[in-house]
Amino acid sequence: MTTATLPHAALPETGRRRARRRVLPGFNITLGFTIFYLSLIVLIPLSALIFKTFTLTWPQFWEAVSAPRVVASYKLTFGASLIAATVNAVFGLLVAWVLVRYSFPGKKIVDALVDLPFALPTAVAGISLTAILAGNGWIGQYTEPLGLQLAFNPNGVVIALIFIGLPFVVRTVQPVLEDTEKELEEAATCLGATRWQTFSRVIFPSIAPALLTGFAMAFARAVGEYGSVIFIAGNMPMISEITPLIIISKLEQYDYAGATAVALVMLIFSFVLLLLINGLQTWQRKRSGGNLQ
Repeated sequence: MTTATLPHAALPETGRRRARRRVLPGFNITLGFTIFYLSLIVLIPLSALIFKTFTLTWPQFWEAVSAPRVVASYKLTFGASLIAATVNAVFGLLVAWVLVRYSFPGKKIVDALVDLPFALPTAVAGISLTAILAGNGWIGQYTEPLGLQLAFNPNGVVIALIFIGLPFVVRTVQPVLEDTEKELEEAATCLGATRWQTFSRVIFPSIAPALLTGFAMAFARAVGEYGSVIFIAGNMPMISEITPLIIISKLEQYDYAGATAVALVMLIFSFVLLLLINGLQTWQRKRSGGNLQ
């Protein structure tokens, strides 16, 4: 029997080490490059953010992050982002469902339009929404006489965030819906389940993790959105001023430490919320797996 035909346990120690090295060719170089690239793109900028904030004393830090104008921007940014992500979770699921389950004229065009917020520059999106929703716009000229102002207030912020966040939910849920097993739905129907029971007990548990992922991605994008919001928000202090605009204003005033302090608070809030969402997603997957077993 040659060495090539020997089982792994019977190989000499040198052969086993060589086999282990060949499991992932270039692993050491790849791992080193990955850590270097991750540090260069993510860890070093975040470290600079933290170190610059530490140049402030605690009273200075608290004064920077708890000013009434800053707190009002927190409420608007996170509140509008949560509302927009929730709306996108509902209607993004509906759009994905229609694109997967139905055939209709112009389906490919509709499917391509979903990706439009990805390709469209955010400033162009903001200007377009403002032109449509302002008091003299195509839609605003009919809604404002009814007492519904859609631009230059928090309503405009929510609409802009819905626009830029929808593709995240649709493109996350769509492939999962395409891969769902139709046999399970047919079996549920044969056993007498209604359409709602089939959706809530068979389909929804399988797509819930993807839906939560899309929700988290839409929320994270909305929290940091700037370009599409500043044109339609009105940017009125204490009313329609978002936190990214506060940070930009501090940078223009050369208050770099104050800007990084506010950014650090946003980073902590976003990280905690995403951690909770990922934990809920993991729990949902385990529950779905247990139900299938």
